[in-house]
Amino acid sequence: MQPPERSVQEIADSLKGVNIPVMVKNPINADLQLWIGALERFNQAGVTKLIAVHRGFSVADKLEFRNDPLWRIPMELKVKFPELPLICDPSHISGDRALLKKVCQKAMDLDMNGLMIETHPNPDKAWSDASQQVTPDQLSEILKQLALKSEFSRKSTSSSVQKD
Repeated sequence: MQPPERSVQEIADSLKGVNIPVMVKNPINADLQLWIGALERFNQAGVTKLIAVHRGFSVADKLEFRNDPLWRIPMELKVKFPELPLICDPSHISGDRALLKKVCQKAMDLDMNGLMIETHPNPDKAWSDASQQVTPDQLSEILKQLALKSEFSRKSTSSSVQKD
């Protein structure tokens, strides 16, 4: 559930003086200004360790994914606030564990700062969102298969290490 605007302010006010990271999910509607407004409320309350979380947007049409990623919106956020960490929640975008790798790879291709993937020892017995969760072993496989473009990726790191 996304809290209404007033609730965002109440949460931001309650965190004044607290030095902890705060993750701010995008609103369920495809509205960049609403997302920026929530981030600004936390910032104005003195919360400086902000992380934006992209989890897709609700749409009426039946699409491949449960939530439409509308990648242009988080990319606009990244352009406006390049120092703001932006992570992707492919579990909520896809709604289906079979689509996780595809969404993860797209997020990495867009140079997002990280992924938030729902993991459970037995996903089918999870109390909620079972279809979008993976086991720890499945998570490990997904992460191993990602092509990362960062200088810290497995591929570029292994090729840049000098051998004696």
